Amino acid sequence: MQAQILTTPESEEYFFEEGCFILELSNSAQDPQLSIARARVKSGVSTRLHRLSELVERYVILSGVGVVEIADLPAQQISAGAVVIIPLNCAQKITNTGAVDLIFLALCTPRFQTQFYENVES
Repeated sequence: MQAQILTTPESEEYFFEEGCFILELSNSAQDPQLSIARARVKSGVSTRLHRLSELVERYVILSGVGVVEIADLPAQQISAGAVVIIPLNCAQKITNTGAVDLIFLALCTPRFQTQFYENVES
């Protein structure tokens, strides 16, 4: 790996089937240990219940408020500054309960790849 500074233009944000908008900040085979994405969930929206195999995911809530559900834990209120740790294969979803977009970083170790994503919502 070489030292570098990455910048990703807002125009590269895309809608992911999970139900949120994603901006990949760092996700490459040259740095396989970690990926970083900015996720954005619109007001009143819940992502699909899903799980990720082969990786651990962490949410760092940047702005907005919501409720996160992970595996068998009770639903938890989250807001800016919260860190949510999601072990591999745990069913998860997040709901934006606020009036503005819920924005968070999703850090995956190893890096996120779509084959690790599984929709478990019926």
